[in-house]
Amino acid sequence: MSQFAINLIFVGLSFALYFGIAIWARAGSTKEFYVAGGGVHPVVNGMATGADWMSAASFISMAGMIAMGGYAASAYLMGWTGGFVLLALLLAPYLRKFGKFTVPDFIGDRFYSKPARLIAVVCLILACTTYVIGQMTGAGVAFSRFLEVDKNTGLIIAAIVVLFYAVLGGMKGITYTQVAQYVVLMIAYIVPAIFISLNITGNPIPALGMFGTVEGGETMLAKLDGLITDLGFAAYTADVPDKLNMFLLTLSLMIGTAGLPHVIIRFFTVNKVSDARSSAGWTLVFIALLYTAAPAVGTMSRMNLVDTVYPNGTQSTPIEYEARPEWMKNWEQTGLLKFEDKNNDGKIDYYNDKSKDEAFLAAAESKGLKGNELDVNNDIMVLANPEIANLPPWVIGLIAAGGIAAALSTAAGLLLAISSAISHDLIKMVIKPDISDKGELNVARVSMIVAIAIATWLGMNPPGFAAQTVALAFGIAGSSLFPALMMGIFSKRINDKGAVAGMLAGLIVTCVYIFLFKGWFFIPGTNMLADDASGWIMGISPLGFGPIGALINFVVAFAVSYMTAPPSQEIQDLVESVRYPKGAGAAVDH
Repeated sequence: MSQFAINLIFVGLSFALYFGIAIWARAGSTKEFYVAGGGVHPVVNGMATGADWMSAASFISMAGMIAMGGYAASAYLMGWTGGFVLLALLLAPYLRKFGKFTVPDFIGDRFYSKPARLIAVVCLILACTTYVIGQMTGAGVAFSRFLEVDKNTGLIIAAIVVLFYAVLGGMKGITYTQVAQYVVLMIAYIVPAIFISLNITGNPIPALGMFGTVEGGETMLAKLDGLITDLGFAAYTADVPDKLNMFLLTLSLMIGTAGLPHVIIRFFTVNKVSDARSSAGWTLVFIALLYTAAPAVGTMSRMNLVDTVYPNGTQSTPIEYEARPEWMKNWEQTGLLKFEDKNNDGKIDYYNDKSKDEAFLAAAESKGLKGNELDVNNDIMVLANPEIANLPPWVIGLIAAGGIAAALSTAAGLLLAISSAISHDLIKMVIKPDISDKGELNVARVSMIVAIAIATWLGMNPPGFAAQTVALAFGIAGSSLFPALMMGIFSKRINDKGAVAGMLAGLIVTCVYIFLFKGWFFIPGTNMLADDASGWIMGISPLGFGPIGALINFVVAFAVSYMTAPPSQEIQDLVESVRYPKGAGAAVDH
């Protein structure tokens, strides 16, 4: 049986499972559409939240960035993991006690302000839309390779699948579909990782294998350091010279995680506050299974890549282009792996032609090399790993189903957050308060269809690779929503004017700073400042600006609040009651 047929079987069976669940769990009311009826078991919710959380960025891009960036890229691993701990400890139980469907619902009621609600809707849509670009891009990468279609066709297929189960079932359908997707993506991630770890180190546990020894008795990390430094790259385990930006990026990812609307709303689907705490704990367990394996997968994929190009060691000549392995031919067809024979010698010269080591570059030039000839997109490293390591065809089929499941699960959660904000917080709470339950449900479904269409278009025209795009989304969420949620829970003095001014200040400053370096609305060529250390203001990278935006949000909110009248006693009593997350009943919709 061909690899394509095997891929088709694995992906087709997973799709059939998702469709079956969607039909079984279709939503009949706004409560089922928004919070799955409010009675999801904590373990089930933990697994669904894990799938919602482990996006295409986690499954596809994170290990790829670790593979290419080494220790420096661990900021993504630390930031996303630490952020979920923040969410579980500081926000989830208190928001569940408040008992609303959405993040803008909490902000609108806590700050007794329609403008605050509207700004929260705008912040939510910006963060979720930016984030969903990464998911749709990831889906396109997976489809283009494993189903042998072009990227745009893959995106359209992904959009149709999400459209079916998300629009039909809402949160109810998404919850149980995400449970199935978690199982699929975890098997798809862990099984190849075990095979590859056994191949390279003889240890079946990837996290331990990464620190084990390889053939010859050398530790794997030491061998990888030697291989890539021979090619002019920085050592894989090298310390990060720019510790400020690594700290800021990690912190940005942490507070952005804690402010992500599509994850927060998952805690409204459980029956009571204690269930919210329990499901947060289960989610951390389910996330840890993938996140402890990701560094090992990244490390081993980088070693596999170097060994493929230099099978006899980096001191020998690289392979001939015509003798390249089948996996390279397959990925070349997607455009995510490219070869350009710059010196016309027929060999794949892979090295760091941007090295700052002048002696290394001079030695490379003396060998007749005219630049790096192999361009490998970070996003393919995990997906290509089983092929690079010559694993069985069914393992490659698993990876196909898992990569697609990771992208679709998070995309569905994000799209639900967007449609809920539009139908509930904008239409129901602001524009047409007398809309019927059925009318609101219809608006939610229509808004989700529109959101899917926009997300698909953005996926076809992404501003960057999946994980970088996601980092920008986290900066927006961290600088606008996270401070408002924290102040709404832990400060009785913050009033409506302070919350509005703080969110606007945080959002505007963060977006402007990002656009100055990344281009206005990410349009190439529109950046006004050089996107490198020489152009960054006070040396702060745009990817790590979220904490600065959050600090501005806090300062402005407190300053404005203390210059204006305090909230009413009723609101202060409400905040006081929310701080003690016991006795909450079901989530309320109006």
